[in-house]
Amino acid sequence: MARGNGKSDIEAQPLDVEHELPASDEQAGEAQGSPAGSQPAGAESELARLRAERETLIDRLARLQAEFDNARKRASREQQEFRDYALADSIKQMLPILDSFERALQSEHPDKDEFRNGVELIYKQLQDASSKLGLRPVPAAGEIFDPHVHQAIQMVDTTDAEDHQILDELQRGYKLKDRLLRPSMVKVARNPKH
Repeated sequence: MARGNGKSDIEAQPLDVEHELPASDEQAGEAQGSPAGSQPAGAESELARLRAERETLIDRLARLQAEFDNARKRASREQQEFRDYALADSIKQMLPILDSFERALQSEHPDKDEFRNGVELIYKQLQDASSKLGLRPVPAAGEIFDPHVHQAIQMVDTTDAEDHQILDELQRGYKLKDRLLRPSMVKVARNPKH
């Protein structure tokens, strides 16, 4: 409702500066009869209680934030320790292979056949250690080209093989468990008759 001066009842009432809301009718009557800036005792105690509660909540928030930061740092540190432990276990399985290479290189005048047999044994050791870690070669030669695990380096026109059949593996690809580490680099047949 508008008064004669064009202001509404809400605009005419004094504002509660603490909450920026219009004061209630009781507070408006008290404000008119009491000196400016004084508040009733009940409002002061409520204000003190709310301020104390606010301080408690801010303190709790700061503690929770610190706990969260500490938990994040601890999780990061544990992940790094796990990676280091897993790496150490993998390297430990490779140490006998390094020992075998050192022994092979220390022999002064090896027989060629004996040396070849030694290198083949070391290669077998390396394959066994790798397979225990979950490393598997990607099948390539004779397979049909699969872009998910093979990378075509060269296309060869031929009628001696099926279209998209892998003719030669230039570099072996590997998977670690089910994850592709490196695709096989291959030559692929292109047969126009198929």
